[in-house]
Amino acid sequence: MKTANSLFHVVLFQPEIPANTGAIGRTCVGIGAKLWLVRPFAFEINDRHLKRAGLDYWPYLDWEAVNDWSHLEQRVHETVDSPRFWFFTKKAEKNYDQIAFLPNDLFVYGTESTGLPQTLLDQHRSNCLKIPMRPQIRSLNLSVSVGITIFEARRQLGF
Repeated sequence: MKTANSLFHVVLFQPEIPANTGAIGRTCVGIGAKLWLVRPFAFEINDRHLKRAGLDYWPYLDWEAVNDWSHLEQRVHETVDSPRFWFFTKKAEKNYDQIAFLPNDLFVYGTESTGLPQTLLDQHRSNCLKIPMRPQIRSLNLSVSVGITIFEARRQLGF
């Protein structure tokens, strides 16, 4: 039987900014989510900015780094019961608050500069979600986006 001790899973696809990854790791510790990092990264895991943003919470973080998307899918299916992937992009038609989230859901976010690859979005169009925002901005900060969405999922589950 597959086991997972995490409520949710946050996937960062090729993260670029260590401070965002550190802040997201800190949020994952606070909510009980596992953090998955899909290579390549634009920084070293031991980057001082990464650790500074995560403060002293990094030792409590359940995290795993994988080599690429196919390796992530393999590891998730080996370790997570009934995983559902949700892909966050401003190109989606559905808002994140229109979904009934479940334990073990995976929240997938792209790079800070370009988002998720179009090929990945095309393959998973029905599972793409957006955070509604005014047209004056291109996007929210990655760590803010993660916080908004996983805390909504946690709220839905009554935690």
